[in-house]
Amino acid sequence: MRNRPHRRSIVVATRNPHKLDELGEILSEYELVPLPADVELPPENGETFAENALGKARAAHRLTGSAVIADDSGISAAALGGRPGVRSARYAGPDAEDAENLALLIEEVAEAEDRAVAYVCAIVHIDEHGTETIREARCEGRLADRPRGEGGFGYDPAFIPDDIPGELTMAELSSAEKHSISHRGRAARAIAAAIGGAG
Repeated sequence: MRNRPHRRSIVVATRNPHKLDELGEILSEYELVPLPADVELPPENGETFAENALGKARAAHRLTGSAVIADDSGISAAALGGRPGVRSARYAGPDAEDAENLALLIEEVAEAEDRAVAYVCAIVHIDEHGTETIREARCEGRLADRPRGEGGFGYDPAFIPDDIPGELTMAELSSAEKHSISHRGRAARAIAAAIGGAG
């Protein structure tokens, strides 16, 4: 009986357990390793998602010497000129919880005629030799007027994706449905294809 092929290990440069879980489900052909506790990630001060993802990936690669993956993602509201954008995780303040960020966004878009929103995700992979690969993907949708659903995290309870008919939010979809259309799912599959994974 042949042994199963060894899965390639990749350190995930995040302290967000939700992101680690999602990436683990999407990139199941890899062994995703949590970031070591002694690795300090830089502040997310970039002007773009790609800049922030690169900063985290480079720091993790420099300190671990391993292949790493990092992402930065957020939501962009048309009525707010693209905000919160790269500030999505701290929109309501530096220590804001997901529910606070979501409540603020719903409040600010409440009177707007245009409720179009987009999720954006940039993912960076750096291999053991320092070769960098970047992929970015989007998921278009509309902002609901109130949170619905128990799944997902972040802005998912108010994000109604255009890819699925009806009024279901990301938080009302199954994990498989969400990953098939989400910004992170699309970006992660693009990275997997670029570095030799099945995606």
